[in-house]
Amino acid sequence: MIHRKYIHKEGRKIILVVLLSVLLINYLSFKVIGFGPLVKSLILIFTSVFLAFVTYFFRDPKRIFSSGEEQIICPADGKIVVIEEVQMDEYFSDRRLQVSVFMSPTNVHVNRAPISGEVRYSAYHPGKYLVAWHPKSSTLNERTSIVIGKGKSEIMMRQIAGKLARRIVNYLKEGDEIGQAEEFGFIKFGSRVDLFLPLDTKIDVEIGQKVKGGVTVIGEFGSNSLL
Repeated sequence: MIHRKYIHKEGRKIILVVLLSVLLINYLSFKVIGFGPLVKSLILIFTSVFLAFVTYFFRDPKRIFSSGEEQIICPADGKIVVIEEVQMDEYFSDRRLQVSVFMSPTNVHVNRAPISGEVRYSAYHPGKYLVAWHPKSSTLNERTSIVIGKGKSEIMMRQIAGKLARRIVNYLKEGDEIGQAEEFGFIKFGSRVDLFLPLDTKIDVEIGQKVKGGVTVIGEFGSNSLL
């Protein structure tokens, strides 16, 4: 499947507001307030760089997505920061493999479904704003938990707000159907996404690896987790 968007819908209003603000600030700087040439130039450079950064942050680049019934596709761009076995206390009551992707402010922040299936659980949890790579951010920070299932296969995705990210967007509700690599949410300005997978999942990534949402294969379901 080929994806052809360029600017994400979550950023269009924000980019417009920033653009109008930049134009107003520079109009005041050059035409109204009596700043010197150096100050005017610095204001123009700073506001232009800020507009470019905001536009770049909300990019949604063209991609060819991966797919496969047995494969679990990465839900977000970023870097793998956690691969470990954990005890679950939300929705699941068993032990699971946690794989966490940290997204810096320079990464694409669109979130995509790792597998196709039905949304069996969706819950928002208010919380703190620890830095997203903090070990306790998965359970203490503001977050949204979503479980997608198909037959026996179920995985949880957890969108986690970070120190800068104060807005989690989740488009899914219980009972929805979603296809693999389809967009399910967005987190603004730095964050993290955790995956909680069956213990027999074959993991195909390693700590520190850079990954792409909808493209990188996180792992493959084991025989006990298949449909």
